[in-house]
Amino acid sequence: MEYSSLRVKDVIKEFHPRGRLAQHSFGERVDAGGFCLFLKTYLEVDDIPADFCQRLYNYFQHVEHDGITKSPLPKAGTEDTKVGSLIFSVVFLVTFKLYDKDSNGLLDSSEVDRIITQMMRAADYLGWDVTELRPVLKDMMTAIDVDDSGTVTLEEWVKGGMNNVPLLVLLGLKVKNKRDGQHIWRMKHFNKPAYCSVCQNMLLGLGKQGLCCTCCKYTLHSQCANKNPESCARTFVRSKKEIGVAAHDWIRTDCNSNKCQVCHKKIKTLAGRCCVWCQEMRHDECVCSGLSSCDCGPLRDHILPPWAIYTVSKEEDSSLLNVTPDGHILQIVQIPDTHPLLVFVNPKSGGKQGERVLRKFQYLLNPRQVYNLSNGGPAPGLHFFRNLSEYRMLVCGGDGTVGWLLEAIDKADLQVHPPVAVLPLGTGNDLARCLRWGGGYDGSDLREILKEIENSELVLMDRWSIRVIPEDPKQAGDPVPYEIINNYFSIGVDASIAHRFHSMREKHPQRFNSRMKNKLWYLEFATSETISASCKRLKDSLRIECCGKHLDLSSVSLEGIAVLNIPSMYGGSNLWGESKKPDGGKTGLVGPVSVLYMSDKLLEVVGLEGVIEMGQIYTGLKSAGHRLAQTSQITIRTNKSLPMQIDGEPWMQPPCTVSVVNNSNQTLIIKTLCFRLIKNGNAVHSAKQITAPTFPLV
Repeated sequence: MEYSSLRVKDVIKEFHPRGRLAQHSFGERVDAGGFCLFLKTYLEVDDIPADFCQRLYNYFQHVEHDGITKSPLPKAGTEDTKVGSLIFSVVFLVTFKLYDKDSNGLLDSSEVDRIITQMMRAADYLGWDVTELRPVLKDMMTAIDVDDSGTVTLEEWVKGGMNNVPLLVLLGLKVKNKRDGQHIWRMKHFNKPAYCSVCQNMLLGLGKQGLCCTCCKYTLHSQCANKNPESCARTFVRSKKEIGVAAHDWIRTDCNSNKCQVCHKKIKTLAGRCCVWCQEMRHDECVCSGLSSCDCGPLRDHILPPWAIYTVSKEEDSSLLNVTPDGHILQIVQIPDTHPLLVFVNPKSGGKQGERVLRKFQYLLNPRQVYNLSNGGPAPGLHFFRNLSEYRMLVCGGDGTVGWLLEAIDKADLQVHPPVAVLPLGTGNDLARCLRWGGGYDGSDLREILKEIENSELVLMDRWSIRVIPEDPKQAGDPVPYEIINNYFSIGVDASIAHRFHSMREKHPQRFNSRMKNKLWYLEFATSETISASCKRLKDSLRIECCGKHLDLSSVSLEGIAVLNIPSMYGGSNLWGESKKPDGGKTGLVGPVSVLYMSDKLLEVVGLEGVIEMGQIYTGLKSAGHRLAQTSQITIRTNKSLPMQIDGEPWMQPPCTVSVVNNSNQTLIIKTLCFRLIKNGNAVHSAKQITAPTFPLV
């Protein structure tokens, strides 16, 4: 039996929307036909017997039903099973067959040792956290041999592996759709004394001492994970009678000698409980003495409490976009005088920063209102909140992520388009800079950011439709990333640098795991572009019309054209420049001074001489690029292949006609009233409106 040349995650991509096997996928689940195709694709064989696939599929359903979930299978009307459990089970089955050298259906100690070694190598190759993996695997092997016979049968092997919580966590098989009452575990290193909530002993060790629930901070030893720990806090109610009944959800925790809110005495270690929603702490014996009503504490305006989420029948919601793993279809009711926050996080943004932000919000808010964009995109979250009349949205990611969400809002059938706030996790974060959210999240307390959102102001932002029509349809080139421009569109030198960066990141993503590394890569590509000058004499390769009038470029030598909707590009550069005379003064060229607003239904057109000029503007040595025009409509015709980009997403485009017109839809954006310092030294954003002198208004 040979090793597969494919990686599991590459095969799973085939089941994603628009993938080759998408018709067999139902959220995180696949049907029996998809399971058979998964085996054939991953193992690279075509002769797997159909009856064997069906029996194996039924076996995994049985294991999930009896071994892990202990709850009825989802009532989706199809035979399906979890992709995560499926992968894990298949890997264990194949591993057993591969290492059972004598084919006697048993694994002896030498065969088990070889399996552990190979699993360590595989986990390291896939980038999993293997620091604590070997001792967990050793303990698992001992626990799997239920009858202490010294050998392991196939049934013991599969069941034991699927029930080992620490192993599931370490191998990255994490819960994507949380079942109510189910913890989302992660291995954690504790910097201060911590105690197991099951055995009440201290967590010891130099590495990661134990497991901690992302949602409720319930903590325990790895070996205590299978000793019936308390359930996680509820996230919804199962009866309509419970809607609006605000009740505490108590979790045992180390209260760090804080005072009980009932008797006002200090709480000893593990002698108290904390409410997940309002963070109130009480002694065990005081839990029933105080008020039973929960007000959700300081974050009341943002939290979507469990008594606002209820179950409905399939007839009431047939989309099945918000179904729990145990088959409950969920809907929301509005809680008066609150604005629940719908949070979308791109975990790939900012290195591993996105993953940390995701975990923090899952703890501060209801996990049902926090969405990982890697798991199904924004559609499930937008559908879940569709009936609310008052709520806000927070997008955690870069400019590309924000554009993705705004486009998804346009396409969704929402009663209300919510105001959108931005937590900058990308590299440039130009929109976040204009809204004074800063140039990058610095790891500060998310509670403070939530307070800023609550006390912020709303501003309107223009959005622009873009059409790219190739001169020769047979040479369509790369796909155009967006149909809408939110921040900027550009052709030439800057897009060339962005395209090189994007191509390298696609080939070697492991090299782009931090914001600082990304900026260094940009610097390297900018340096090489300075030498190559791939966009020299750009004016000979295009023709620009603003509102039907030809824009004369004969007097300037340009390598780039930028069309701006906001006063920030390249991570803080104001290419249009700041105006010193905002009240009708004259520039050194033609036309009155005008202010660059993101809601004036005008685009600003700027020419760039090259990389050196871009650097001068970024460092402040030069105030602006070549201001060419302000316009409400622009058409650009090219006669050769040129690099282009929309909001930081680049592509190579053969000769074409580009048309940009106002979308007529303005989006409400949340703008902070506070000053936010940027720790990486880029800028300090003030409350002053950025202004700029302009040219002919065409």
